Order: sequence, then C-alpha cells, then structure tokens
Amino acid sequence: MSEHADWTDDPLPEAPDDLLAASPQAAYLWGRVAADGAVDGDAVRVRVGGAPAAERVAALFGARDVDREREVTERAYAHDTDVTRTSDEYVVAAETPAARRGAAAFGLPTGGEASGRGASDGGASGGYRFSALDDHRRQLLRGIVEGCGTVCYKSEANAVGISVVHDDEALLATVRRHLDAAPVDAPYGDLNESSSGGYWFGVADDAGPALGEWLYEGSAASGLFAPLRRRKTLRSVERVRGGAGDGRRGEEEKEEGEEEGEEKEVGPS
Repeated sequence: MSEHADWTDDPLPEAPDDLLAASPQAAYLWGRVAADGAVDGDAVRVRVGGAPAAERVAALFGARDVDREREVTERAYAHDTDVTRTSDEYVVAAETPAARRGAAAFGLPTGGEASGRGASDGGASGGYRFSALDDHRRQLLRGIVEGCGTVCYKSEANAVGISVVHDDEALLATVRRHLDAAPVDAPYGDLNESSSGGYWFGVADDAGPALGEWLYEGSAASGLFAPLRRRKTLRSVERVRGGAGDGRRGEEEKEEGEEEGEEKEVGPS
C-alpha cells in the first residue's frame, strides 16, 4: 500500500505552550523521544517511520506544513524544526531549550546518545522519570509503543500481539510500571534478550485488544498518533472482535486528557 494512503484528514496536534508542562502533547512527545530519539544540548531528534507520522511529531514543535508531495522538508518552525528523510525513515529534529530541560526532568540519555542505545554500547542509560506525566499515561505509553514497540495480528490464535523492544532495561521497567497502573488489565511476560542485543517483553495475548483500544481512545481528536500504527493496531483489534472496517470503528472521539472512568509493525511508526 502506498504511504500516501496513510495520510489522514484528522487534525494535527496542537503545539503546547510549554513542552515540559504536563499535558497529553508533552507525554506523547517525550514518549517518542525516550523510545527512539536523542538529546544533545538544545537539540532533540526523533526517528519516525513515515512522512505522516513525522508531520504529527513535527507539529508538536510548531511545524504545520510538512511537504506531502516531496516527503521532505527543511524549514524553520517555532523551535527551529526540520524533517528529513533517510532511506525509508524520517527524522524530526528541533533546536529548543526544552530539549536540555526535558532530558534533565525526565531522565533521558544525553550527549547525542540515542535513547536505548547507551546501555548496550557502553554509554549511560536513562532514568526515565515520567511520574509528572502520570495523568497522561495513555499518551506517554502510546508514544513509547509507537517508537519502539511491535504490534501484530496472530491469525492462529486470533489475538493481538503487543511487545516493547528496547536496548535499555530501565525504559522497559518504566513501561511495565505504567502498564501496571493503567486502567485496563495488561499483564505481561518476563523480560527477554532480543536478537539485536537489547531486551523485550510482550503483553499477554488476551489483553492485546483491550490495551490497543485504550491506547488509541480519543486519538483522532487530539492528533497524537502515527497514522499507520493506529490503523494497523485498531484493524487487528477488529479482526479479533470479528468486525471489519477501516481501523477506526469503536474509537471514542472525546478529547484526550479528559478523565477516564497477520500484520506486523516493528520499530518506529
């Protein structure tokens, strides 16, 4: 399927006034940085899978017009942001004092070390102190899972498989703590070594559909999502539920941040 099929007319996310203040936007953004980003002084870089996802991450820095035809932009935005393409991936880069302050506040690796690569390569791992974002746990986990998670439909078991893969055990421990505190039941297995030298764990198959639905509840209204990953996750859920559709049926269109009472995607979306 052409990448252009994954563009969506759902609104782009609103750039927050303060990238460090607790908000759905900040939680999603720093989740993506922790999963597959790097901070070096005032510079922050986030690796994403495609142009539609890059547009949405860039919007959080004030970008509003990623070129959908050329699929590459290099222009100034609110935080001196640009989006560039390397091979089949995109990197959103921004220069902002919030990068340095965010790394300190949330315990992210610094010095240009990509999140998750410090532990296995001999560098310093992060502390990942995200307790200030507890009220926006859904968006934080969504950003992390989109950045370093896998989602697949298991046809033989008729189940949704959700796993998180990262080089830094500390981030995976943080993810597990937030899953424990989530309003949906999401038991998970033991930590395992991955073939790439990192670590991974998987959510129980029978918990996959409910977790997938919860992760993307309200996402259309907020714009905080990677279009391809959301479509694949919700379509997998629909297959388990026995339905058919475009991957959006059953999603509640309330604003994020309100009080709550056989396809595989690997790596960043």
